[in-house]
Amino acid sequence: MAYDENLADRIRDLVSGERGVVEKKMFGGLAFLVGGNMAVAASGQGGLLVRVDPEGSAQLVASTAATEMVMRGKPMAGWLRVGAGAVRTKRELETWVGRGVGYARSLPTKR
Repeated sequence: MAYDENLADRIRDLVSGERGVVEKKMFGGLAFLVGGNMAVAASGQGGLLVRVDPEGSAQLVASTAATEMVMRGKPMAGWLRVGAGAVRTKRELETWVGRGVGYARSLPTKR
């Protein structure tokens, strides 16, 4: 499955005012990196892949529609999948993009 180009456009619109944003194909989708750190992606599996503080990811899974990303059978704290149905509105998408961008900004810049 290819990533949702409309969703990628909506993310692009939200991050267009951020400095240091780069787009890169990753994880079968289109990722938006801030300072070299992945913040959010239009996932190739549908919906979003959002990077958040690992210490807060369990709370987000418990209180939102997000699930932890699983890679090679291992849950990845700090990497969340958010289904397309949970980001239909601009406000819903802004919330998740804001979480991802905020966390990426808190990390050291990669060169």
